Amino acid sequence: MTIARISELERKTTQSGKANTGKWLLEFERQQALRPDPLTGWNGSGDTNPQVRLTFQTKDAAIAYCDRHGLKYHVVAAAPVRLKIQAYADNFR
Repeated sequence: MTIARISELERKTTQSGKANTGKWLLEFERQQALRPDPLTGWNGSGDTNPQVRLTFQTKDAAIAYCDRHGLKYHVVAAAPVRLKIQAYADNFR
């Protein structure tokens, strides 16, 4: 059975704005273990589901997608955003 992970997209550390925040990402859990390729030594498997990434506007839309397609899922909450507000002059104290 395919298991999906639903998580909120976090903004990257280099972003200062809030554009594209609040979207939700659906990824599939790996069903096969990674194993080294005998020729190259790189890790890989025959499972292509982890390559699929779907984005949704709301968490409810992602959950509805899983319910509609009969997928098991679990929701991963995003870490709270903590802003450290300081003045530029504080760097020189």
